[in-house]
Amino acid sequence: MKNYFSSSFKLGILGGGQLGKMMLYDTRKYDIQTYVLDPSPEAPCKIACNHFEQGSLTDYDTVYNFGQKVDVLTFEIETVNVEALEALEKEGKKVYPSAATLRNIQDKGVQKEFYTSKEIPTANFKQYAFAKAISQDNPSYPFIWKSCQGGYDGKGVSVVRSEQDLESLPQVPCIAEDMIPFKNELAVIVARNVSGEVITYPVVEMEFHPEANQVEYVICPARIDEAIAQKARAIAEKVSKAFEHVGLLAVEMFQTKDDQILVNEVAPRPHNSGHYSIEGSYTNQFEQHLRAILDLPLGDTASKAGSVMVNLVGEEGYEGQVYYEKIEDIMQLKGVTPHIYGKPLTRPFRKMGHVTIIDQDINEARAVAEKVKQTIRVISKS
Repeated sequence: MKNYFSSSFKLGILGGGQLGKMMLYDTRKYDIQTYVLDPSPEAPCKIACNHFEQGSLTDYDTVYNFGQKVDVLTFEIETVNVEALEALEKEGKKVYPSAATLRNIQDKGVQKEFYTSKEIPTANFKQYAFAKAISQDNPSYPFIWKSCQGGYDGKGVSVVRSEQDLESLPQVPCIAEDMIPFKNELAVIVARNVSGEVITYPVVEMEFHPEANQVEYVICPARIDEAIAQKARAIAEKVSKAFEHVGLLAVEMFQTKDDQILVNEVAPRPHNSGHYSIEGSYTNQFEQHLRAILDLPLGDTASKAGSVMVNLVGEEGYEGQVYYEKIEDIMQLKGVTPHIYGKPLTRPFRKMGHVTIIDQDINEARAVAEKVKQTIRVISKS
């Protein structure tokens, strides 16, 4: 095994946001040397990595030159230059997850076609060159519109209820997807190391904000029958095998009214649905990602207790220097741990942090999570 610890080994991370910052907690724990590339001079990762570079993640030369400086390259955001990753791989550089995995995931149209080709259950869909073309097919309303590229945190996704809704959408390559009547939105994180060892985390349940289409609460374990949980984990493993990914793969799914499991979309990196694991699991998702890409033995994914994660997002009507109002009040509550991402400026619905609540009783944890949500406000102060 290569000596990763307290050595000259260099791990490169494309993207310096909160996911990278939380990954760096564990590189620090193991004294792994880290290089980070991000376009923002105020990237959250900047304070914790060994070497920080400011630069575009989508520029071929910038990504290629950065990759030349490290031994293993990974990413915490999908919007990176895949051609540069492919060139690095051809020269023998280790990139995990691979450029091929990322290429199948980056474009939502390609991702959905991939599920169809691999017989992975997913909602019916059709691809279009631009949104107005959908009306020529006399679609059945309502349906879900998704831009093929660039969507995240509720952006690039809309419920289309009429032809007028189509007029206001960006005219970019997109998919129209059947609206699924579901009981629950679920997620399973799958870890796979270079040697092919695979392990899944427990199924989590996600509750979304009705306007922003962002996750508000993640509940672990999901409050579903064990048979459904086993089915969800099995499908997540099938997805992992199909992508042949190395690292973490977050698989978001719908549990339909008749208890089918349909794959919605995936993310080949640590994910919002796994943040609970920092306090709630024996091996958190960020350490697990490191273990996987460095081909180390995978850690125990079992939970220590019930966990609920609450996203902290910028309050509507506030923009500017961030202020976490009443954070001291939530810190008095049982089992509560806040995480602040290090973004100095807030704006409506921007992810600024999260709070984990741990309790042996998942219903009690959910009740405290509600209290947290009603108490803390992410605002700006003049």
